[in-house]
Amino acid sequence: MAEYLKLKKSNCVNCYKCIRHCPVKSIKFSSDQAHIVSDECILCGQCFVVCPQNAKEVRGDVVKALELMKKGPVIASVAPSFVANYSGATIATMEAALKKLGFASAEETAEGASIVKKQYEKMVKDARQDVIISSCCHSVNLLIEKYHPEVLPYLATVVSPMQAHCRKIKAANPGASTVFIGPCISKKAEAEAYPGDVDCVLTFEELSEWLKQEGVTVEKGEDNLDESRARLFPTSGGILRTMEQDSPEYSYLVVDGIDNCIQALNDIKEGRLRKCFIEMSICAGSCIGGPAMEHAQRRPVSDYIEVDRYAGRKDFAIPQPEEKELVKDHKFIGLHRNMPGQNDIEEILRKMGKNNPEQELNCGACGYSTCREKAIAVYQGKANINMCLPFLKDKAESFSDTIINNTPNGIIVLNEQLEVQQINAAACHIMNIRYASDVLGDQVIRILDPKVFLDVMQTGQAVRDEKVYLAEYKRYVEQSVIYDKGYRIVMCIMRDVTDEERQRQRKEEISHSTIEVTDNVIEKQMRVVQEIASLLGETTAETKIALTKLKDSLKDE
Repeated sequence: MAEYLKLKKSNCVNCYKCIRHCPVKSIKFSSDQAHIVSDECILCGQCFVVCPQNAKEVRGDVVKALELMKKGPVIASVAPSFVANYSGATIATMEAALKKLGFASAEETAEGASIVKKQYEKMVKDARQDVIISSCCHSVNLLIEKYHPEVLPYLATVVSPMQAHCRKIKAANPGASTVFIGPCISKKAEAEAYPGDVDCVLTFEELSEWLKQEGVTVEKGEDNLDESRARLFPTSGGILRTMEQDSPEYSYLVVDGIDNCIQALNDIKEGRLRKCFIEMSICAGSCIGGPAMEHAQRRPVSDYIEVDRYAGRKDFAIPQPEEKELVKDHKFIGLHRNMPGQNDIEEILRKMGKNNPEQELNCGACGYSTCREKAIAVYQGKANINMCLPFLKDKAESFSDTIINNTPNGIIVLNEQLEVQQINAAACHIMNIRYASDVLGDQVIRILDPKVFLDVMQTGQAVRDEKVYLAEYKRYVEQSVIYDKGYRIVMCIMRDVTDEERQRQRKEEISHSTIEVTDNVIEKQMRVVQEIASLLGETTAETKIALTKLKDSLKDE
């Protein structure tokens, strides 16, 4: 399958939001990046819409449209949701803007919608299927073809409004190329899956960027055409509002939004829905909620009103093609995925720290609804174990606790109110605290002088290896105090140097005592030497220098 959606690698920040919102989990996470699995994707565009980092992008086809213009006339088929994206515009003002870009002319896709809805009416009248699902939304078609093949017999074998309209354009304009412009990403795939009808597909976002580059503005205008009821198609319930709902045997239902669509398909498979026509759209609110509507233009209520005001109350006055010209076959698209056995799943769960059902939190933080669904994705190579945030949190905390609780250094963590948030066993030992819980949450002044903590917070300057005597505990420590503004904590690390300090003091005492004894000996010896020297008439200078050096060397030690 061609790549219609792709990732901007530099933007992905591993938030898993795209996985969380993907209805079919067609996203693979590897090398710290999200990748769309094209053959599993239904092109609903949810990942594109919800990505907070704008890390997904739609394949651009403006260059393709320009190439078509070099070959001959190009006629635009403009989706009826354009009035929601370009407020106040009409098909006439849209055509005027598009002609400035090089299009030969522009028409409303709503004309194709009128053709399609009449075919739906005929299917209901003839009672051809127990359940009839509209085939306008290509993402719905892909969802059924890939994931719910049991429902294929109920999917209407009717072309989409885009296809019907582009066929009409080509029939009236031999040699012309067609470019569909709308709010949908999946239409790019539909055009290529059924070649010959639509030569290129542009989204409204692509068109808006093109207009901006060329300095072209879509003007507001007036349109009072009453024969334009199919302009309602892009709204929820819009298809049904254009149809003659006159069959006493059939119910007429509207289902929009991916979750509702999946639930409806499950109901059909289980036989809970019978004798009904279902207007089904992947996007909540139908096409006006499409993924390629400009983000700044997403106003569900006012968009609905815009479309409703623009639509007339009668059908377009256009001829209806023969039924055989509107047939569209839908085929099962097989997905080749390896499925794990129960033992494989449980082994992966154990690696994630899920040793029993109670540990399967099913929190959804990784993007998957359940831990078992995530384990299946790991088996298939679409996810990795470290995507489990509770597992990582527990692992990090366990690793951190192991270090903190086993280090010989005392560690105390305070909040900005100087309340004890954490204290390890070494710190408790230094300060004669029986249990950490005895001081957790209390002001640090209860166990230590808070001055150093206040100074570090006020100045922002950390204290490193400062030797302090804790008189209350009769201990010497080397302490470092650090203030982390980002986490709003103050951390104190203490190294108990009491034994070292006492050894040093004892060594100093011994040294002082030795010097004192030596000094006395030297003085005594000097007097003796001087007495002998005076009797012998010799000098004592050399002897005095030698003894003084000995004395100084003892002092240095």
